[in-house]
Amino acid sequence: MNPDLFLADLEAKPAALADLAAALDAEDPFAGLPEGIDRVLFLGMGSSRFAAGVAALRMRAAGVNAWAEYASAAATFPPDPRTLVVPISATGGSRETLDAVERYAGGASLLMALTNTPGSPITEAANLVVPMHAREERGGVACRSYQHTLALLLALESRLTGAGRNVPALVRRAAEATTDLLERRDDWLPRVLELLDGPHGVYMIAPTERLSSAEQSALMIRECPRRPSDACETGDWAHVDVYLTKTLSYRALLFPGSRYDEQAMDWVRERGSTIVTVGGEVKDAAAAVRYAHDDDPDVRLLTETLVAELVAATWWSAQ
Repeated sequence: MNPDLFLADLEAKPAALADLAAALDAEDPFAGLPEGIDRVLFLGMGSSRFAAGVAALRMRAAGVNAWAEYASAAATFPPDPRTLVVPISATGGSRETLDAVERYAGGASLLMALTNTPGSPITEAANLVVPMHAREERGGVACRSYQHTLALLLALESRLTGAGRNVPALVRRAAEATTDLLERRDDWLPRVLELLDGPHGVYMIAPTERLSSAEQSALMIRECPRRPSDACETGDWAHVDVYLTKTLSYRALLFPGSRYDEQAMDWVRERGSTIVTVGGEVKDAAAAVRYAHDDDPDVRLLTETLVAELVAATWWSAQ
């Protein structure tokens, strides 16, 4: 792991997204899927599971029987010819995911591997392999691969639901949003660093529909500068993390969009906690980071973790 290469990986996001959009324009990566899929089961760990959790929620909301499981779970759905099993691993070598694949390899279920590493072990038993097109992450941190996983799962959602969403256009809008944040970082990043730099870590709050943004952001703070960080769903925050505001110098990134944003902010005001919002304005937040196309929730989903990633890269480099 290398902080300078991690920053370079972040700066290469727009170009990698352009590659992904072009690949999606050129070919449907899911063209090999059969008709009559009854269930989709995502298997992964870490960032892969974060992305899959949001994708499964979206699919269920659209009427698709989808579930995201820890690959390390001892048991989950049994093999079935109408179940599409999607193991996700950027490296293609996650031990837990490979172990989970063994339960389905050569069986009744269709295996579709999603990976950033062609020819990796996860592809060996797969009936279909979908490349992430995220390029090599030389910094050793899953950042572009997480973003590309989300984009590809949105494309899978569109195919399975028949929504006909123009995902390549969405990916290009996310590239523009990412470019905007990168090019203007000197305007917003110093203030965000100052506000979040406290003695008790950084917390992340996001609505259920974009919970992966909070989970991935917290992981970046833990993995790179190795500072305390955790994620919470916005509505659940009033039942779970609100207690921290009473005893800690509580500092958080809030990804707005939940009907319960104001409920959380009531406690923040009462206890003098520090909130920075990403992609929207919330009354009494200490600062707001805005960017191009942040009025589109799907662009937010694909873009907003960059704020925490750049915070993590800066703190990491300063160590």
